[in-house]
Amino acid sequence: MTGTGGEEMGVQAARSRALAVLRVRSRALAVALLPAAAAVILVAGGATGHLTGGVWDALRWVVSGLALLVLAAAVAVALVVARARPAVTPTVTVDEESAPDLYGMVRDLADRLDVPAPSAIALTPDCDSWLEDRTHPAHGRPPPAPEPDGATLPGGPAPRRGDAAPVLVIGSPFLWWMRVGELRAVLAPVVAGTGPSAHPDIAAARRFIRGLDAAAAVVSAGGRRGPLSRAAYGGLGRVVRLLLRGCRVHAAEMERGVAWAAAERAQAVDYGVRIVAQEQVGLAYAGWDRLLTRVALPAWRMGRWPARLDVGVVAALTELSRRDRLAEGFASRLGERPACDLLEEPGAMDEAVSLLAARLFHGGPSGASPDWSPVGWDDYPEEVVDRTWRTDAARLHRVLDALGVRRAAGHTAPGTGGPTLARVLDHLTTPADEASPGALPTPAPATAPAPATAPDPATAPGAAPTRAHAAEPAEPARRAESPGSAEPAGGDGSVTRTDSPADAAPRRPPAPAYGDHDTHGGHLATHPHVTQPDAAHLEADLPGGDSDDPPGHRRATPAAPATPAAAPTPATAAAVDEADDEADDDDLAGTTARGAALAAGLSAQLAREEAEASVTGAGAPDAHPAAAAPTAGPAPDPALWDDRALPLLPLQPPRTGREILTAHVTAMVCCAAMDTAGAVPGLDWLDGPSLLFDGVRAADLAPSVLTLVETGDPGPLRTWMTELGIRPEKPVRLV
Repeated sequence: MTGTGGEEMGVQAARSRALAVLRVRSRALAVALLPAAAAVILVAGGATGHLTGGVWDALRWVVSGLALLVLAAAVAVALVVARARPAVTPTVTVDEESAPDLYGMVRDLADRLDVPAPSAIALTPDCDSWLEDRTHPAHGRPPPAPEPDGATLPGGPAPRRGDAAPVLVIGSPFLWWMRVGELRAVLAPVVAGTGPSAHPDIAAARRFIRGLDAAAAVVSAGGRRGPLSRAAYGGLGRVVRLLLRGCRVHAAEMERGVAWAAAERAQAVDYGVRIVAQEQVGLAYAGWDRLLTRVALPAWRMGRWPARLDVGVVAALTELSRRDRLAEGFASRLGERPACDLLEEPGAMDEAVSLLAARLFHGGPSGASPDWSPVGWDDYPEEVVDRTWRTDAARLHRVLDALGVRRAAGHTAPGTGGPTLARVLDHLTTPADEASPGALPTPAPATAPAPATAPDPATAPGAAPTRAHAAEPAEPARRAESPGSAEPAGGDGSVTRTDSPADAAPRRPPAPAYGDHDTHGGHLATHPHVTQPDAAHLEADLPGGDSDDPPGHRRATPAAPATPAAAPTPATAAAVDEADDEADDDDLAGTTARGAALAAGLSAQLAREEAEASVTGAGAPDAHPAAAAPTAGPAPDPALWDDRALPLLPLQPPRTGREILTAHVTAMVCCAAMDTAGAVPGLDWLDGPSLLFDGVRAADLAPSVLTLVETGDPGPLRTWMTELGIRPEKPVRLV
């Protein structure tokens, strides 16, 4: 079968399915008009003297009233569907003045494919590309359609919104990692989708589906104020869901037909290069995912956002090419012209996309501020890695103070009662006369009163009551008494998560409803990072086998109060507390009694800090103190944002108490290594923060820390520190 024949068949299949969708709309309109038609017949019969009598008069009034009610309901549904704002992916718009070569390449590609050129180009911090219809009035003014000769007639008619071509959305990692020819080959099937998108029936069916999807989002967000409002929104929701169910199969088949037609049309353009480029798509996604979860996320939690994420993707994938023998050929591609050269100012565009990524995946503010400032890759080890470790170590010692643990051990010299690693090791070490891990804990450490010099942040004026008040140090010891077993540690020392869905759900704001059936040009507007990574992926091969910072650093983001968990109702809070208690019981059962008490104390302290930050609205105190000017250059279109639902795509759920304890002990070990053994913080492009000795990354720390946390045996960790010259009895510098 020729490409033209396959393309025609795809278009015909898509058009037939689009007509089926439009028939659903027509049937709904016919049902709404049926009572009105019956009322008109009865009124006309009475006026002409044919339908007279008491029965006909009563029937005439009943049917007329029913017709008015049905028409009013139909008008209400139509207004909601028409006025509801369809979901649009937040992007950074690329003006033609800032990327003339990119626009020229896309238009030349459209000419070769004999399809309309996209109306605009935008970048998204995602490894995907698609066409997106932004012709709804809520999405701003429609971009002018380009004229063939490059000029527009003065005084001519303005382009209609429905005639505007869709916007081409390109994943920013593609621009920095792919070469120009590879990007052209990858975009060919996407640009080819503008042809079927211009068909009137397909465009009308898509607008109807997007309207229903947006109306469903409106229904789910409103109607909670009173009984009348709930009844109205409930009826509207039932109608919208009924229409969506009737269109679901036809809409999915329509998009398959569009994708079929676009793929057939693009076969003649760079087909051989496209096969090689598809390999780069998977490689770019792998590097982008690791960069976000293991490098960018620790910085975001510190109140810093890497200003050159896409440059980091290139560095990460280059490092992967060096490590993986199967990827040796990828490094030779770096000599070719990168696709980012098609931009006039790639640095400014990378900074705008990096800020957009921080908002989408973490919920950061819309611009730079003293508590939310960019950080360069050269400053990342000092400004992010070092400060993260020292902040965690300081929190660990504050919790030890609250538990009544003495500052100095019996064998230390006078004047060395500062924050030392020996204090942590002595507290977590299980004495020989105590029971084995998992036995009943002794209540002494957990019930020790907090000293007067360690005030409770949650008791400060204006602090909101949170779950932390119900998880005082006495609570962990009681939790550890419950039987259960934690998941075993992985072979690389990583701890397997045992979170329950109820533990993670209250902390993640619901994302707005995207169109389930709205695809553009055969490419669904998906977001790969919506899927939560598994436990092995969360644990990085870092100094302690964990690249993620404690959830307490999220207080650096002023958007955190927008989460639904900021002000729960009493019933919701009780249910969440019960679910969290069960999850903590299962997780802390695999640690010692002292470890469980310390882990729960750290979790409570982190919860207090989050609550305090949400009440005061202040940024993180460990953020960069210098004020930063607002970011200049391109920025996301404000019309596409809904700040009430940030972050749209959270990367990871909250960590368990055992993971938090492991991260804090690891941070303390790293601080001791830096202050007593000459180690320095470093950045690994694939694994994130790392500890370096003479330029070599430290290894075998994660299993030793896990042995201490889970069994109370400090032997492997002390052996590791002795080999590297780390002195645990020396005080370390904290923040």
